[in-house]
Amino acid sequence: KPHDLTVPYGDRGGVVIEPMLTDQWYVRADVLAKPAVEAVENGDIQFVPKQYENMYFSWMRDIQDWCISRQLWWGHRIPAWYDNDGNVYVGRTEDEVRQENNLGADVALRQDEDVLDTWFSSALWTFSTLGWPENTDALRQFHPTSVMVSGFDIIFFWIARMIMMTMHFIKDENGKPQVPFHTVYMTGLIRDDEGQKMSKSKGNVIDPLDMVDGISLPELLEKRTGNMMQPQMAEKIRKRTEKQFPNGIEPHGTDALRFTLAALASTGRDINWDMKRLEGYRNFCNKLWNASRFVLMNTEEQDCGFNGGEMTLSLADRWILAEFNQTVKAYRDALDSFRFDIAAGILYEFTWNQFCDWYLELTKPVMTGGSESELRGTRHTLVTVLEGLLRLAHPIIPFITETIWQRVKVICGITADTIMLQPFPEYNAAQVDEAALADTEWLKQAIVAVRNIRAEMNIAPGKPLELLLRGCSEEAVRRVNDNRSFLQTLARLESITVLPADDKGPVSVTKIIDGAELLIPMAGLINKDDELARLAKEVAKIEGEIARIEGKLSNEGFVARAPEAVIAKEREKLDGYAEAKAKLIEQQAVISAL
Repeated sequence: KPHDLTVPYGDRGGVVIEPMLTDQWYVRADVLAKPAVEAVENGDIQFVPKQYENMYFSWMRDIQDWCISRQLWWGHRIPAWYDNDGNVYVGRTEDEVRQENNLGADVALRQDEDVLDTWFSSALWTFSTLGWPENTDALRQFHPTSVMVSGFDIIFFWIARMIMMTMHFIKDENGKPQVPFHTVYMTGLIRDDEGQKMSKSKGNVIDPLDMVDGISLPELLEKRTGNMMQPQMAEKIRKRTEKQFPNGIEPHGTDALRFTLAALASTGRDINWDMKRLEGYRNFCNKLWNASRFVLMNTEEQDCGFNGGEMTLSLADRWILAEFNQTVKAYRDALDSFRFDIAAGILYEFTWNQFCDWYLELTKPVMTGGSESELRGTRHTLVTVLEGLLRLAHPIIPFITETIWQRVKVICGITADTIMLQPFPEYNAAQVDEAALADTEWLKQAIVAVRNIRAEMNIAPGKPLELLLRGCSEEAVRRVNDNRSFLQTLARLESITVLPADDKGPVSVTKIIDGAELLIPMAGLINKDDELARLAKEVAKIEGEIARIEGKLSNEGFVARAPEAVIAKEREKLDGYAEAKAKLIEQQAVISAL
């Protein structure tokens, strides 16, 4: 009887797709799946993150027979032959088939024209690459492997089938099925900045090599729009590419790309690619390079204490050694739990914020006026921590660390050829000086407080300031007296005075830190009326931006049409402006009270 039919067309070729029944080769999968399910249930194989076990079980407990034949020109051809009577013979070669079935040369044989499903061939990978079916040394030594890394989208296509095939073909000496690996680490799927899956047809694919080496806009357009299956999409893709990469893609280097991938390797299923993150990690590599130049400039051809001699470690030296060892412990814990994103964050925090921004600055008072033993101690610490940091960072950024290490090793007296064969850093509890950690954190608080006052009051960074301390605890007084040179150098102070308990001090801008109140007298530093006028102008400017964004977000048409990401970005801007306005109003109140 008449019925409606929706005619399907292929995306790529645009031709009608017609269903057709054909004979295919199948594998009965339920008998293979049972031991594979049990291997995960009893913990012989573990998934990381663990939630992917549920995806694995949902497929394996409702498994269907597996069609393993494909009608393609490439692949491993089905090892089956047919005679003219319709008989089917299976063997490794035609000669083997004839020999085992007593077929003479007069019997015509025709090999099946289909090829094996690529996942069938891939399922044999863990043992076929090690010499199987022979019991080779490689098979005994390297099978099973420890960790298998894969994307969640091919758990069933590849991971499950490797487990099934391995447990079917590989047995231990007692006949027990052997697993192919003990841990499966699942990665997320990298999508574009809008969360779309990257594909040639969408024109949103970013070639990793283009991010490493760079590519011009014309070359990128040719890459994205040339030889398209759907040429009608070319103009849309061209416009989007020109908007996203008006100057092409700058070179960022392999290490920056690797760092970005590690930092984005969260436990989620989707990873939205962010070119800004890539740019940020390129800056990180540059920061490490420049920090290494500073260390080498102050240690090469110098006495760094590796050949003996008295060494005195400053507070900063003892602090950075403690920080480094705590970093090593946290970093190794992150790697052991497959949290590469956390490991990347730990490495970034220590390298940029502690080693580069703080420790290198804290060494300058010693480098310019320290005794021989103090100089030797600081040089030794500079080189030791840098060398350890390079080994720690090497798995993520191997190229820059190898290059720098080749110069650092000479100072340390290391004769090895490459950093790749050096031991990975280990946590040393004996170097974690809790007192040094506490004292340095207090000093950092004080320095940051003074710097914030400069910024808030619009005082030039190089202008020496007078620092008064009020209501100090005994611990705070000790810290000031023991580390006066550090404070004066890094906070650019001309004097530091601890006020008596009953002295309120002059009119000042104040900041409170642990155990003390910091005062910076404002007399002669700012013109009150001019500063209030400047702040009022800044507030008015920000209020204009707030009104503009609020107008956008209150426009129903804009909210209805704009992508979610654009709306979220506008709201983020609004929050930022509101926070900035609050700070400016707070500064106005402080200056008005002077």
